Amino acid sequence: MQVPLWLALLAVGYLGVKLIRPPWWLIVVLLLGGYLIADSVLAPVIDNAVK
Repeated sequence: MQVPLWLALLAVGYLGVKLIRPPWWLIVVLLLGGYLIADSVLAPVIDNAVK
């Protein structure tokens, strides 16, 4: 069974918010920070670290 990555991330994110109940500002900071880092000079460094 193959699940699209966006669907898996959506499910994990939803369960994480429901179960852990982090503050909304933390969710916004993580999403915005990830978006900004993915479009920065650090993107290749992070890509190599993840692989």
